[in-house]
Amino acid sequence: MRCQGEGTLNVTVRPTDVSFPLECRDSEVRTIHNQVDVAGAEDKGTVSVEAPTTVRWSLTIGRGEAAAEETR
Repeated sequence: MRCQGEGTLNVTVRPTDVSFPLECRDSEVRTIHNQVDVAGAEDKGTVSVEAPTTVRWSLTIGRGEAAAEETR
């Protein structure tokens, strides 16, 4: 997920109990990577993002086997 602009994004995955906030800043593009192994993720679901109008954001979502962890 990426965001820019002052404010907090809230991401929720239903019907699982997965949710997380992301603090966004006006002066930089922030990037966060979340990978979660959750029971019930094979069922249909909904991802929602709540954000103030001051924040621009993008999100990539996938479902299936967990990806290999990135190394830098």
